[in-house]
Amino acid sequence: MSSYNYRSNQRTNTNRNSQRGGRYAPRNNRRMGQYIDPSRFVKAAKPVETLEYIAKYQFSDFAVDDLVKRNVAAKGYVTPTPIQDQTIPLGLEGKDVIGIASTGTGKTAAFALPILTKLIRDKNSKALIVAPTRELAQQIEDECRSLAKGSGLTGALLIGGTQMGPQLRDLSSNPSIVVGTPGRIKDHIERRTLKIANFNMVVLDEVDRMLDMGFINDVREILSQLAPVRQSLFFSATMDSKVKSLIESFSKEPIMISLKTGEASENVNQDVVRYSGDSEKLEKLHDILISQQVEKSIIFSETQRSVEKLSNMLIERGFKADAIHGGKTQGQRQRALNRFKANEIKILVATDVAARGIDVADVTHVINFSQPQSYEDYIHRIGRAGRAGRIGHALTFVN
Repeated sequence: MSSYNYRSNQRTNTNRNSQRGGRYAPRNNRRMGQYIDPSRFVKAAKPVETLEYIAKYQFSDFAVDDLVKRNVAAKGYVTPTPIQDQTIPLGLEGKDVIGIASTGTGKTAAFALPILTKLIRDKNSKALIVAPTRELAQQIEDECRSLAKGSGLTGALLIGGTQMGPQLRDLSSNPSIVVGTPGRIKDHIERRTLKIANFNMVVLDEVDRMLDMGFINDVREILSQLAPVRQSLFFSATMDSKVKSLIESFSKEPIMISLKTGEASENVNQDVVRYSGDSEKLEKLHDILISQQVEKSIIFSETQRSVEKLSNMLIERGFKADAIHGGKTQGQRQRALNRFKANEIKILVATDVAARGIDVADVTHVINFSQPQSYEDYIHRIGRAGRAGRIGHALTFVN
């Protein structure tokens, strides 16, 4: 084959596990909420001043495969981001790497270029890339496919919400690269449709979110079955004790690259919206959304049902909105996300779990129509505004 053969299929899996999330749903995603003092939702943005980063390399300098280099140039990539500039040379040397960097900093290319180069040059090598959500796995798959165009490499995308048939077909062709979420990867391993004992490269992207979502046991089991001699690349926005323990157990003398200068929330103006009843709450949301300041927003609500209901009410009021939650098929979720990225809609109503992995740089507002379960969840939510050096806004409704 002269082209990269990922066969991503977005058709609905009609079995009950897929419709309800089943074994592929994150563990413990319905936990008791903790009380958060509303004063913690009020804070002025304090952007961190950072020195301009001067890249040591250009993409043309990297010792990547010539075909990959041509695809990189065709995408218009010239100067690497800091995480790419520092990670790619180490990855090409076969080093284990820990990258501490925020979402949206170009991590995918940072690990994809070394991995694809090795796969092209060594036909016996195989790579497994694990991501916490369907959306992030899909984004990684898209990027890898475009960077390896024309290489002849084959791959498989293993995520929930899609039919098993195409995944089984792709796995039967003995792919050199597999991208997926922990639950679906583990399911294929248990079905014996995926054997990873000879996979000698592994990437864990957004490790901290993967562990937050309850995938720690699945991830440990997956890593324990890989080839004992392998290259491991771990990427995370934070490095707490859980993340550190996991990485230390499954890597060999990793080199750490830390480029995180502060919390994403530091670029976000935070405030509360007080209301006294459901009717007033909806009217206040309406008034906020028609403000000229609100260009593009993600609205968080607690349950799948409340997300769907709120999205429909906003559409009835004339807003360009859509919903994303675990009850939707992967195809529906991806279409909503694509519409949001393309500015066909300006409002995306979401649950916490479904929103993880969404990387949209131009979100101006995050609105917590329902309060988050924990302050950590709150920080994850509001970090979706104020990206790429912009000042964002977060509003939390408080009764």
